Amino acid sequence: MAPLTTELVKLNNLQLAGKLVSEQLMLGIHSSKRSGVGTEFEQYRHYEPGDDPKRIDWKLYARAGKHLVKESATESNLQVRMVLDLSGSMNYAEKGISRLHYCKILLASLAYLAYRQSDQMSLYSLKNGALQTLVPNGKSAFQRILYSLEKAEAAGNWQNENPKFPEFQTKQKELVIIASDFLQVGEEWLQLIKNTASPRREVVIFQVLGEEELDFKLEGFYRFKDLETGKEYELEASAIKEEFRTASASYLAQLEEALRIPNVHLVRASLHDPISGVISESLKKMKL
Repeated sequence: MAPLTTELVKLNNLQLAGKLVSEQLMLGIHSSKRSGVGTEFEQYRHYEPGDDPKRIDWKLYARAGKHLVKESATESNLQVRMVLDLSGSMNYAEKGISRLHYCKILLASLAYLAYRQSDQMSLYSLKNGALQTLVPNGKSAFQRILYSLEKAEAAGNWQNENPKFPEFQTKQKELVIIASDFLQVGEEWLQLIKNTASPRREVVIFQVLGEEELDFKLEGFYRFKDLETGKEYELEASAIKEEFRTASASYLAQLEEALRIPNVHLVRASLHDPISGVISESLKKMKL
């Protein structure tokens, strides 16, 4: 049974939480057969269900009594680029679970899956109107990605009229994974996706939203704060409830329709959805 999201958050250990989710899935991001098989030996790891028994070092087993699998430095032909939204709205939280931390565990879990397949990895952030490289592709990228995710903080807004990623490689397949609330002022998010998706570059968007922010089951006067601009508004909740719900439903429907473009997959998640289930749904949509 998959641990509840709240239990993962209570661990307060991003590396452990991501590892737990990835081990529940026991799947890969793609069907590559090159995972961990090569000529340059790098390290040993414990045998796991699904591994080829031929990769077990039987001589070492005879000495140590442990089933250990040889890992190599061979990389797959897939470049996995993870993108984390660090605008202020990512600090939104429900029942002790912030959108930012949920997305951190989500990306850490996907990083583990990519690591198991020897995929090349890199990490980017969206903050203060800019696309920033946090961890470039290279040796030890996996551990540096986990460290960068741990340290990442969300603040400010993210508005960019013509957002683009740095120059990506085009001679190999790329998977771009974006974790965000995907709430936009204009069409900055849609423009980013249109500038990114291509036949060689598949884009998977995890839109993480809260149940309470969509249901809006509030009564009485509240002071609402814009997490990106810091502006505050005093409003009577019941007076704007129906208008808010209608506008939210309309926006989400329009966004879903706008993202029905080749090589793009939208996966919506609630802050209370089990992360393993959300990732499993995304893997079914990918064409890699």
